[in-house]
Amino acid sequence: VQLQASGGGLVQAGGSLRLSCVPSKRPNIGYVGWFRQTPGKEREFVATIKLNGGSTDHAGSVKGRFTISRDRAKNAVNLQMNSLKPEDTAIYYCAHDERLIWSSRATPNAYDYWGQGTLVTVSS
Repeated sequence: VQLQASGGGLVQAGGSLRLSCVPSKRPNIGYVGWFRQTPGKEREFVATIKLNGGSTDHAGSVKGRFTISRDRAKNAVNLQMNSLKPEDTAIYYCAHDERLIWSSRATPNAYDYWGQGTLVTVSS
């Protein structure tokens, strides 16, 4: 499975962006997650969605501002990001795994397939 992430860009603090992740085939099981990374730091969990059932989880730092959802018609998993802050600036990656278990949903190494990343820059 290949993943194509898009939607990044430059936005002012308080603004919004929507990232989209499109897998090369239609995965119906497992999880699609969003992570982010800045230079010199570990890859950080942002949000994940269980494809079969729709359960979601969001990191505490983005809860109430970001929302992960699935667009079945477009075979995409979107990350709606509102009230963006400068500290949200990062490269955002989407990832997929079919055999993930719930307790590992926030662990980057638990995901087998990764997109190329899309840069989000939030100016103050």
